[in-house]
Amino acid sequence: MAKSRLPLVAVLLLLLAIAFTVWAAQNPGALPPALPLAARWLALLAVAAAVAPRRSLTLWIVVSMLVGIELGHDAPGVALNLKVLSDAFLRLVKTIIAPLVFATLVVGIAGHANLKQVGRMGLKALVYFEIVTTFALFIGLAAINLTKAGVGVSQAGVKQEALAVAPPQTAADIILHIFPENIAKSVAEGQVLQVVIFAILFAIGLAITPERPRRVMLEVCESLSEVMFKFTNVVMFFAPLGVGGALAYTVGKMGFAPLLNAFQLLLTLYGALIAFVLLVLLPVALLMRIPLRRFMAAVAEPMSIAFATTSSEAALPRAMEAMENIGVPRRIVAFVMPTGYSFNLDGTTLYLSLAAVFVAQAAGVPFTFGQQLLMVFTLMLTSKGVAGVPRASLVILLATVASFNLPSWPVFIILGIDALMDMARTAINVLGNCLASAVVARWEGEFVDNYQAPEQNGLI
Repeated sequence: MAKSRLPLVAVLLLLLAIAFTVWAAQNPGALPPALPLAARWLALLAVAAAVAPRRSLTLWIVVSMLVGIELGHDAPGVALNLKVLSDAFLRLVKTIIAPLVFATLVVGIAGHANLKQVGRMGLKALVYFEIVTTFALFIGLAAINLTKAGVGVSQAGVKQEALAVAPPQTAADIILHIFPENIAKSVAEGQVLQVVIFAILFAIGLAITPERPRRVMLEVCESLSEVMFKFTNVVMFFAPLGVGGALAYTVGKMGFAPLLNAFQLLLTLYGALIAFVLLVLLPVALLMRIPLRRFMAAVAEPMSIAFATTSSEAALPRAMEAMENIGVPRRIVAFVMPTGYSFNLDGTTLYLSLAAVFVAQAAGVPFTFGQQLLMVFTLMLTSKGVAGVPRASLVILLATVASFNLPSWPVFIILGIDALMDMARTAINVLGNCLASAVVARWEGEFVDNYQAPEQNGLI
């Protein structure tokens, strides 16, 4: 019973701490300075005690974010020394990048080496995926350039440091930089686009290799991919320390301005996702004559699962079943849905375009529209196959901004609200893939209108 009251006690103490803090700010000298300070730390302890039994990584990230903000405000001198925590977390994240990108891309491409047998359906699905994700990319770019959520975060010193790192490059330099000359060197230097090019060429070579060696190598890559997903989950257990240290350092050095920018970024993402659904997915559904009421009723549960767990993979079985129940043939669902989890990440693509430009804006680095396109194109390639792992898109984002000579500290500002952003983009990933299966079925002339699921006929 006592444990069940902890959340209520934590909420009451938080409200009390906020009231003391606001009163002290509006009426200087009305309260002893130690009273609001003690109230805030007592509230944080109560929140931590309420969160502890749940063992939720997302909740612990939120707690560490609050503690980091408070520590940065109350003890800036101590908070500046906590940057080592975020740096250590960043190093762990960097160890994930190359093997994760390589394995997921190879499995995503070579694992579907039978696209020739699938024929028309496979080609239509891939064309649809790329068109829709391109729309997501441009909507994300338009939204972040409209709101300029990252502008105003940077300091003069940070700006000069970032600008000094990026020397001018010719078109030939940029093109040559894409292609690896030594894959070990590319991995060591964190050149993520070079790793992508190597993985794509390797996957193509693997796809045209005879069956036996292809199967063996594909099993190795699938095993590596699975291990790296688990490794990512292990590294993410250090995320509370990383985000706490990063926000303590940020607030201690720059004040609360970056947090306001992060909140603005959150609103920008939700607004952009809503715009994407209304301007892209809804017209596609109407154009392809998808029964909207039945479709939305079918996808409500998979989307809620994805929203709550922040993992598209957790919603995959229910999503496939739901699409079959509204009239999409099983063979189309079985091909389009898993393929879409590698190639049709609408929410993730939109998020990454927002986040990448936010990093450039926060660092004070002017990026032309062409440079923004190149960066988000890189993110589109490197994000293939990460939909099933919560917060794996942060791994890709860190790798890409580093390869474009951008600092990593704005990414930790994003990390503080990433759980809230992850829920929305993952739900849109699931919605986009469910719609893709229905669209391909209609395109193939195999969508069954007025289909009644076996359960509804009393057969099960």
